Amino acid sequence: MKPYLVSLAAGVLVGLVYSVINVKSPAPPTIALVGLLGMLAGESVLPFVRHVLAHGIG
Repeated sequence: MKPYLVSLAAGVLVGLVYSVINVKSPAPPTIALVGLLGMLAGESVLPFVRHVLAHGIG
């Protein structure tokens, strides 16, 4: 749970800094979230494939 809170706090801090210095986010929020989803999916592909190859499906 702690890594999630640290990540959330870092995001809020960066958002506040962007707001203070009047800078727009480098990516629209929807595009950024889709990119993060892609990163998470890509991160889990190799472990899944290794598991399937080692143990088979089922």
